[in-house]
Amino acid sequence: MSQLQLDAEALYAELLRGVRALLATTPARLVGVPRGGAWLAERLQRDLGLEGEVGVISSAMHRDDFAQRGLSASAEQTRLPFEVNGAHVLLIDDVLYTGRTLRAVINELFDYGRPASVRLAVLVDRGGRELPVAADFAATRLPLPPHQRFELARDEAGTFSFDVETRVQD
Repeated sequence: MSQLQLDAEALYAELLRGVRALLATTPARLVGVPRGGAWLAERLQRDLGLEGEVGVISSAMHRDDFAQRGLSASAEQTRLPFEVNGAHVLLIDDVLYTGRTLRAVINELFDYGRPASVRLAVLVDRGGRELPVAADFAATRLPLPPHQRFELARDEAGTFSFDVETRVQD
């Protein structure tokens, strides 16, 4: 079986192009989903020359598996350095899979106010949706079987790569 190879930097360049196009139609505040989405949002903010601070939004308190998982000690707290009411928000995430994390993130966002609009840009849409969630922009669509997972990694220089894991099926 061949090892899955993804060029995260090439996908980031495509994400940058797509986010630039989305912001050209409606300027919005960038809000990243921890970890990978927050890293992407920070770099997009810098590369696009956008003013202000990037927001971070946690799904931890609204997850539908909270009773089983609890609150992780490493869970990043929500930080929205702008007025949410009436704001146009562009959520940034690394991988879109079932849609459950995004559902939790949107619930958290509405705890802070009612945005004018919420759009979503992701690096990879891997399919497998369990909820009706779709990205406004995905740098790539790559269907993967449930036993494979990958997440964005970042080295000390800020260069992106992917950690790929294949779980042994029973």
